[in-house]
Amino acid sequence: MPQPEDERVCTADSPAVTSYRELISAGLTRPRIAQAVADGSLRSLRRGVYARAGACADITTAAAHGGSVACVTAARHLGLWVLQTEAPLHVWLGAHGRSYSHDDCECVVHWDDGTTADAFGLPSVPRILRQVLLCRGIEEFFVTLESAKRQDIISSLGIAWLRKHTNAAAREAIDFARDDADSGLESLLRWRLRPHGLSVRSQISIIAVGAVDFVIGDRLIVEVDGIENHDGESHRHKDLVRDAHAAIWGYSTLRFDYAMVVHDWSTVEMAILAYVDRGLHLA
Repeated sequence: MPQPEDERVCTADSPAVTSYRELISAGLTRPRIAQAVADGSLRSLRRGVYARAGACADITTAAAHGGSVACVTAARHLGLWVLQTEAPLHVWLGAHGRSYSHDDCECVVHWDDGTTADAFGLPSVPRILRQVLLCRGIEEFFVTLESAKRQDIISSLGIAWLRKHTNAAAREAIDFARDDADSGLESLLRWRLRPHGLSVRSQISIIAVGAVDFVIGDRLIVEVDGIENHDGESHRHKDLVRDAHAAIWGYSTLRFDYAMVVHDWSTVEMAILAYVDRGLHLA
């Protein structure tokens, strides 16, 4: 029976991880399974559980632990934005799974209920977002939610499921979320500026400047450089030229990098509000 839209999961035609029972059901015999292990096309993760050749490390480690990747690990696996790129492996065991020990285990375990098309399949996107909310908090939930909307991998039914299975703060974040955020940093900045009631427009095209990350009010440009290196001379020169042209057209520009937005928000916030308090954001 197909799963309802809000519980749909992402699976490959040949799952990266499979069980002995599934292999037997597919027509393999015990000697053929043993031969596949011997020639490397299958790798035994624990008793009765096998990884196919080429399966990624996160998927196989989660299966060795007893489940599938979850929360921010599953979000990264789907290409969604997450703030903590080096977070420990998150593993979903369902409501009644069993945890198994394995080498170098630092796994974060999730026990929420739900079903997947196969025993080691990813949770649905709405369930992944709910896990992020409960595990990592409202900011990371919002950033990942906007990424899912941007990439169009959560449906209206999925959003409805999420509304029903989260709290009032999450429902407020769902209402605030858009589908045009260009990066997680942009989502985070908009979310953190939200309490100040400012007009924050994103990806605005300005004559002689080009597209800028944000315009606050009428005249305050805020640019946010991603985690990749923007310190090279060529990038710096282009940024200076853009800022000079913006000034010619009557704009002020504030520029921040990933580390400042994520780890030194108070400085970013004070800088923006200092310009706002002096009315430099208005025409």
